[in-house]
Amino acid sequence: MKSVLVLIAPSDGESLDGVIVAAVRDSLKEQGAAPEAPRWLSPRRACDIPFSGLASPQAETAAKAVLGNRRLDFAALPAAGRRKKLLVADMDSTIVAGEMLDELADFAGLKERVAAITARAMNGEIEYQESLRARVALLRGLGADALDKTFARARLNPGAATLVATMRAHGAYTLLVSGGFRFFTARVRALAGFDADVGNEIEVADAKLTGRVVEPILDKEVKRRTLVETASRLGLALSETLAVGDGANDLPMIRQAGLGVAFRPKPAVAAEAPVVLRHADLTALLYLQGYANDAFVG
Repeated sequence: MKSVLVLIAPSDGESLDGVIVAAVRDSLKEQGAAPEAPRWLSPRRACDIPFSGLASPQAETAAKAVLGNRRLDFAALPAAGRRKKLLVADMDSTIVAGEMLDELADFAGLKERVAAITARAMNGEIEYQESLRARVALLRGLGADALDKTFARARLNPGAATLVATMRAHGAYTLLVSGGFRFFTARVRALAGFDADVGNEIEVADAKLTGRVVEPILDKEVKRRTLVETASRLGLALSETLAVGDGANDLPMIRQAGLGVAFRPKPAVAAEAPVVLRHADLTALLYLQGYANDAFVG
C-alpha cells in the first residue's frame, strides 16, 4: 500500500529545502522503502514524499533520524483518502490562542489560580468535569459583562480561518466542539467560519455568573461521540474525518478520527496522539491532507 511522508515547516523560522528532502528520501531508502519523487505543496514550507514498502512508524523514525531537533513537523500517512469530509476541532489553544476561561478569570483577579487547574486538566491529571466545576465556582458573582470583555480579547490562531474556509470550499463539514462555553463557541464559530458549534452553558442570573455550569457537562466522551454521531449523520465513514485538539479531553476524538492531530499539545497528549504538530500553524492540517497552496481559500 502506498503511503506519503509529509514534511512541514513553520511559517516563520526554519524552512524546508531540497537538501533536507533528499536526505529524508535517502533515509527512507536505507530503511527499505521505495520513495518516489517529492511533490512540493508549498515552496520551502511543505513537501510530500510518496513511498511504499515501509510501515508508517518506521518511516517516521527514518525522518526523525535526519531532522533531529529541527523545528519541522512530519507525519507518515496512507496516500489514499487523504482529504477529509468532516473537520471536528477543539476551540481553546487550538482554534483560538489561549484558554477563554482563564481569560475570563482574569477579570476576577483569579487568572493564575484558574489557569493552574486548566493546565492540570489539559494534561490529564484531573478529570475535565471536576476541573470545570472547580474553575467556574471560583467565578461566582463576576459580572456577566466580563464574558463580552473576554471575547474581545480572542484571537484566532494563525491558519485557522484558512483551514476552515478551504475545507468548506472543497465540500467538508466543519464543527467546533469545546468543553468551553457556547457564549464563546458561537462567536468563534462565526469568526472562523465553522458550520456549527457545540459547547457547555455557563449559568447567569441577575447579570452575574452563579458559579455553576449547566449540566450535563460536555467532556471528552461527548467530544468523541459528537465526532462519531456527526459522521454518521452525514453518511461518512470515520476514515473520512479529521479531529484536532491539544488537551487530554481531546484524545478520544483524536484517536477515533481517520486523521487525528494533536496541535501544539500538552506532553501527555503528544505521547498518545497519532499525529503531532509542534511547530507549524493550522494550515499544516491542509498539507497533511495533500492540499497545495493553490487550493487554499482565504
